[in-house]
Amino acid sequence: MRLVSILAIAALVIPGHAMAQSKAEVFSGKDVTGQLETLMQAAKTSGSSGATLGDYKSHAIKLSVRTTSGGAEVHAHYDDIFVVTQGKATLITGGTVVSAKNGSDGEVAGSSIQDGTSQTIIKGDIVHIPAGTPHQLIIAPEDGYSAIVVKVKEAGKLP
Repeated sequence: MRLVSILAIAALVIPGHAMAQSKAEVFSGKDVTGQLETLMQAAKTSGSSGATLGDYKSHAIKLSVRTTSGGAEVHAHYDDIFVVTQGKATLITGGTVVSAKNGSDGEVAGSSIQDGTSQTIIKGDIVHIPAGTPHQLIIAPEDGYSAIVVKVKEAGKLP
């Protein structure tokens, strides 16, 4: 419970701190690795966990850890860039979102993807998913998966 509280506070404080800065930032490999290890422990219980390293006008840098598969999603205004840091996953892109539901800010979520393209992604791979592209990560029960995720706001959609 204490760990969950610490993660929640960090998730609220770090983004606010990052937005206030106007200088270059370095997120040390040691710190990122430590955060990913902590998030993996939380994901073993809940299936997924994440944290925001920095949130800026045009993009955000996040950490994502999964031990279970996620649902299908489509981001209306953000490209996703994944740098896989651990494990492997099956990435399904394209196709049609099954049981699609529209969410806030044009986001779409669903249970799965029909007629998409599947490919395995592993540690070291870099993935770019353009805004408007259906995507889903499938995680095998024996695999864990973590990535650094950069969410890039589409040009022309900046505040």
